[in-house]
Amino acid sequence: MEKDVLLTMLFLFIPLFLLPILASADPLSIFCPNDSRNYTHNSPFENNLKQLLELLPSNTSVTGFYNTSIGDNPDTVYGQALCRGDVNSTVCQNCIQNASQEILTQCTSEDAMIWFELCQVRYSYQMFFSLMVYAGKYPDDQNNLELNVSDPALFDDVLKYLLNNISNEAAYDPSKRMFATGEIKFSKGTIYGLVQCTRDISGDNCNSCLLSAIGDLETCCFSRQGGIVLSRNCNVRFEMNQFYNSSSLVLTYPYSNGAKWKTWMVVVVTCVPLLVLAILSGSCAVYHRRKRRTQPDGEKSENALLHELARPTGVEITEDGELVPGSEDLHFMNLLTIRAATDDFSDSNKLGKGGFGTVYKGVLPDGKEVAVKRLSRRSWQGLQELKNEVILIAKLQHRNLVKLLGCGIEGEEKLLVYEFMPNRSLDFFIFDSERRTQLDWKTCYNIIVGITRGLLYLHEDSRLKIIHRDLKPSNVLLDNEMVAKISDFGMARIFRENQNIANTRRVVGTYGYMAPEYAMEGVFSVKSDVFSFGVILLEIISGKKNNGFYLTGHAQTLLAYAWRLWKEGKELEFVDPLLMVSGQTIEVLKCMHIGLLCVQEDPEDRPTMTSVVVLLGNDSLALPQPKHPALAIARVIQTDQLSATNPSINELTLSNVSPH
Repeated sequence: MEKDVLLTMLFLFIPLFLLPILASADPLSIFCPNDSRNYTHNSPFENNLKQLLELLPSNTSVTGFYNTSIGDNPDTVYGQALCRGDVNSTVCQNCIQNASQEILTQCTSEDAMIWFELCQVRYSYQMFFSLMVYAGKYPDDQNNLELNVSDPALFDDVLKYLLNNISNEAAYDPSKRMFATGEIKFSKGTIYGLVQCTRDISGDNCNSCLLSAIGDLETCCFSRQGGIVLSRNCNVRFEMNQFYNSSSLVLTYPYSNGAKWKTWMVVVVTCVPLLVLAILSGSCAVYHRRKRRTQPDGEKSENALLHELARPTGVEITEDGELVPGSEDLHFMNLLTIRAATDDFSDSNKLGKGGFGTVYKGVLPDGKEVAVKRLSRRSWQGLQELKNEVILIAKLQHRNLVKLLGCGIEGEEKLLVYEFMPNRSLDFFIFDSERRTQLDWKTCYNIIVGITRGLLYLHEDSRLKIIHRDLKPSNVLLDNEMVAKISDFGMARIFRENQNIANTRRVVGTYGYMAPEYAMEGVFSVKSDVFSFGVILLEIISGKKNNGFYLTGHAQTLLAYAWRLWKEGKELEFVDPLLMVSGQTIEVLKCMHIGLLCVQEDPEDRPTMTSVVVLLGNDSLALPQPKHPALAIARVIQTDQLSATNPSINELTLSNVSPH
């Protein structure tokens, strides 16, 4: 008996003895993007960063969480530190000290983060406090040994039950301070779980972050002996041995051994009548399937879509690259509320019209201004766009992506509600002779950088690799400070982690902005978006439309015109004279150079958005010489792809995505 007590006490106190060792161990992961902005030695940013990192250890040790900022713009550094909820102040301070030294040694990026087992430190040149951005990471050296259990599916269910319960406790119990642990018995022993969020986000955002992390954990580590998922705002971990030093929630899975026998009896008793019912319902199903073929697609799918959007499951990608609804809480708005906000979709509130519907300005009951996209009525394609955009944009949060506030579907109405952009879209300025005078080069350059960062996030930095497929000036919105925000994700597609290229049976998008390989062969990749970005870049610099340039009687496209002037050394003739007033000629011509690199005919020759960020931010790099751009794309699409009634937009179709 005494031996058992001794072993139990030893088991309980081992984690406590290990904490100082773990505080000085190697980091689990470091986020230090090579494509991000880098600071230079002895720069104001580096000096501010060092001051900030010196403040973190002692201040964080008081409560286990601390954030602050040092310096003035443009060299402000925002920093945040978090210790695991079960460590004491000494261990916390040591861990933050070690993390601060390590991140300063390992990384020169202006946006970085480091995770240790007992703490994490993050800094950035951008303010990120209270902003929830999820991007799960799996440490390379985590335990991936399979667990030898007779029923892996049941183990996964028990594990998910544990993690979901402690996530709810961490998010919504104020006394837990966004940290919770728990344990649950299983046939092979006990499963121990730990969840934690940074304390600057709301309970709802904490729960949403943890559910996303559990979804990632399910992908990488379920039916294993342990696993961990790290993100900027939350962490989730489980092991078959106790790894934390705190009292934990003890749970019991609802299906106990006694309940299994009862469940089996219920199954046996109900099996026979259910079998008979299945035969009868099978006959009915055949009848209804035939009947459904005669119904309009929108009519047969509307209720199913609404149910699918509201379903709280993890994000999945089908074999065709389609989106399956995510776990975020989607805000469904009442049709009457939206009608009142837009004055019953009054023409006086109309902001514009696109290929899938009309956009209206609205004012919600709380006074918040919004933009409402009213998708085409009785259109299955409109339903698909609503599904695609709502599910996708709910997973994305970035300063240069438009924010979706809610959606509504009722009868024939399909509505998307966004944050209101008072300066409308980029095309509203660059293609209007009067409004274009409001854009000096500094504003244009900031817009270019904003589009670049938004695309980089879609291609590389978000948890999902996303191809926009319809990037154009009208889909670049501008807020009250002229910050660019990419919008309209109805045609976007997700790529899997190891996928770089895909194809589709039918092409969607806007001519003049589509890459030649996409328009002609249906092949698309990140380089397709790069091509579209290059066209926009050249349009901003020249003040002329690519397709409009061709249609006004010139013998060549805007791309060909830019290329010819570049080869002849007459680049300044391409630049809008309004942009030359600023005296930033070198920077303007560098952007023209980058634009020509982006519109090269061979996708392999085009840079990635990572390279574009580097080229824009570094004046000392020598730019490669561009090759011939695509010339015939507008002519081919105009002849073969476009309808007579709407020559600028192809109708939305669903694409089959497959790796090449």
